[in-house]
Amino acid sequence: MSDTRPNHNHQKKIAVINDFSGFGRCSIAVALPIISAMRIQCCPLPTSIFSNHTGFESFFFEDYTSRMQPYIEEWKKLGLQFSGISTGFLGSKEQIQIVLQFFKDFGTEDNVIVVDPVMGDYGKTYSTYTPEMCEEMKKLVSYADILTPNLTEACILTDTPYHEKWSMKEVGALAEKLSGMGPEKVVITGIIQGEFIANYCYEKDQPGKIRRTHKVGTQRSGTGDIFAAIIAADAVNGVPFQDSVRKASLFIKKCIEKSIEMDLPLTDGVCFEEVLHKLQ
Repeated sequence: MSDTRPNHNHQKKIAVINDFSGFGRCSIAVALPIISAMRIQCCPLPTSIFSNHTGFESFFFEDYTSRMQPYIEEWKKLGLQFSGISTGFLGSKEQIQIVLQFFKDFGTEDNVIVVDPVMGDYGKTYSTYTPEMCEEMKKLVSYADILTPNLTEACILTDTPYHEKWSMKEVGALAEKLSGMGPEKVVITGIIQGEFIANYCYEKDQPGKIRRTHKVGTQRSGTGDIFAAIIAADAVNGVPFQDSVRKASLFIKKCIEKSIEMDLPLTDGVCFEEVLHKLQ
């Protein structure tokens, strides 16, 4: 007897596992339009719900941990297959374990797993991250095809002491250690070099490369989510890694410049909507 159930897998899809903020331009609210603009269906799996992100003085918050598995089970019933899986901030050990199982259930030899290990910044681990969670995150990294940590997160994952000034040789050693944990490709982001911001790109068994852009403005929410979304969509679309990193960096620069021009508060993130048409 033939199977008459509809096939939901004719279009490329990326599952994005992250929190959702209604205002402030970050996480799923950023990834969904970016990935869609790059001609891939974005399928969000929320880890928590925020009215606006935690950079504001007050916000509504609901933890979605207990609902994640029933949500995933419905995707299984539909027989969904993903060309890519992308993960962002995870708020607990339980969420990391759910994502680990998601990788096992939905990961294939053909799809791309992108892990953005949102664990800390400026040399410090986020207050929500326990040592146990850091160890669990290392397990998650082992499933990644592409890893996009900042310097702080690269240090946490490799148990390397953090310091302020890094040589590219040191950064290269970090990237090589991270790749040794599983990922074929690693980009260490947000390396300050005077008037430039650099990203260090590493592909297994190839020399590392530095991609620099002129620094503009100050850090805003959502830029890391834009970066990871472009990297994930490009990977699914077969764009070379180095080209993708350059594209993401230049697009974020345009977003920041437009946000400064429009005098947007830092908490409001970057107005990527104004330049989304320039993303190819």
